[in-house]
Amino acid sequence: MPSKWNLGTIGLKVATTLGFLFIHIPLFIIIMYAFSTDEKTFQFPLPGFTLKWFGVAWERNDIWEAIILSSQVATISTIMAIILGTLACLAVYRSKFFGREVISFLVILPIALPGIVTGISLRSAMSLFGIPFSTWTIVIAHATFCIVTVYNNVLARLRRSSHSMVEASMDLGANPWQTFRFVILPNIATALLAGGMLSFALSFDEVIVTTFTAGQQSTVPIWMLTEFIRPRQRPVTNVVAVFVILVTTLPILVAYYLTKEDEGGKK
Repeated sequence: MPSKWNLGTIGLKVATTLGFLFIHIPLFIIIMYAFSTDEKTFQFPLPGFTLKWFGVAWERNDIWEAIILSSQVATISTIMAIILGTLACLAVYRSKFFGREVISFLVILPIALPGIVTGISLRSAMSLFGIPFSTWTIVIAHATFCIVTVYNNVLARLRRSSHSMVEASMDLGANPWQTFRFVILPNIATALLAGGMLSFALSFDEVIVTTFTAGQQSTVPIWMLTEFIRPRQRPVTNVVAVFVILVTTLPILVAYYLTKEDEGGKK
């Protein structure tokens, strides 16, 4: 019995290690090729190391335009998702009405559908209503699936929270806004944080839906796909990827420690 247990433990450790390497080795490769002296192919081992491409990327206006556009779209989409997702969740969770489950299903449907289906549907609808493609069409498209992440996180948190606190707040004379501000919001704060982070990440790296709703604009993922087909200065794409990794890692670390402190305080 102990030998089987030890064998299972070793197998689990090996599988975990392999999974960890499978996820993180590609990130290391991206970072490594950002310093390559070869500007046309991806040779291994690298012919040499240089910081040249970081300077090239810094001077290119098209990169900054793509980063600014992606940041704007992701930020606005996340704000919309937090507001609309929270309101939809509260309405579905607190109220009992005919068709509630159908509405809940329709809310989460956009993230379950293939991206190409969502993209074609949104493009057809925008063309039908004569909506010109712009930053706002991308925001609307991204908000359709970003709402789902906030909705699911908040709904899960509400289901683990005691409804008696809300009832006690109302019994003590608090109005609905005060109850939401001082009772409900503190309980769902970490869920909103997690949902907001995931919404920002999903929006920032979305490709398929953006392709159908962006028109002539170029976000960071679209810019990177375009750059990969060019035969020169390919390491610049890796430099941008390194920048994206750094920018997205910081808020994740902050949110992790905030959530950790929050859980520690509850204990």
